[in-house]
Amino acid sequence: MTLRLGMIGAGWIAREHVASIAAMDDADLAAVADLDADRAGALAAETGARAHHDWSAMLDAETLDAVVVCTPPLAHRDPCLAAIERGLGVYLEKPVARTREDARAIAEAARAAGAVVAVGYQYRAIDFLPDLRAAAADDPPGLLSSYSVGATAGRPWFVHQAEGGGQVLERASHHIDLQCAIAGEVEWVQAAGTRVDLAGADRPQDSDIDDVIALSLGFRSGALGSVLCAWTSPDLPSSYTLDVVSARSSVHVELDPAFTARGTRGGASVSLGLAMAPIRRGMERFLEAVRAGDPALVACPVEAAAESLDVALACERALAGGGRVPVEG
Repeated sequence: MTLRLGMIGAGWIAREHVASIAAMDDADLAAVADLDADRAGALAAETGARAHHDWSAMLDAETLDAVVVCTPPLAHRDPCLAAIERGLGVYLEKPVARTREDARAIAEAARAAGAVVAVGYQYRAIDFLPDLRAAAADDPPGLLSSYSVGATAGRPWFVHQAEGGGQVLERASHHIDLQCAIAGEVEWVQAAGTRVDLAGADRPQDSDIDDVIALSLGFRSGALGSVLCAWTSPDLPSSYTLDVVSARSSVHVELDPAFTARGTRGGASVSLGLAMAPIRRGMERFLEAVRAGDPALVACPVEAAAESLDVALACERALAGGGRVPVEG
């Protein structure tokens, strides 16, 4: 069965998902909605989809099996809830929402309806993540250290803290979520940030977000996590990595774009790689879940993404006020 998909939001990440969908034989992009009619029209013309300037009108007019929500975080709740009410599967770009209240509303609606809702934390779809999780269960990590340095587009909602959550929600939350997937629940966080301009011309003058942040995570297990994140010029090389250290292992993970894991575990060498890029594999798993009607098949369920949001929001509070901040549970 070929699934008919609708895209809500036609920005740069939507194009990444369109590329994944186009590579699949059993999924078609049927419709695109964006408040910017020109942007919706351009993406629709490239894919043979129909363009709409309003997502609600698109849901009313089209016969769809699922939607991909790529709106800014403050605008996640309404289209997601509307799609769930219509019995559609939802692939929701990360973070799950801008606020804890919106995240809980989405999670509760999905749970009540038994809906298939996936959140776009693509690292959850890394082929070898189950291996890292199994190793952590047998040999609990004491240190998880993420490094996230590189350029990104200065989208209007991203560069204003109140709208998108800045570096914490948009970029560092990928690494928060990955560390939580491996090491479990976080009890407390600490954070520091600075607005030293590393992005150059890519940084709008009216931006109020930190360009560099350093996050510390205190896991319930006793492990410590760190996330170093910097928004830099596209002229500089980027690097996205994770190191996991336990009593019997030390594994270095290269993330975008290489996705490999190498190191030592129990005296033996570790060498892991990918069969498929995580962003595409995450979309495939979502579509498999939609066909099966099984929410458990998605790479990142909404409940897990809501827990990662709690940690990210605690980091945001720590950036604003300093000191150690407990994670709301």
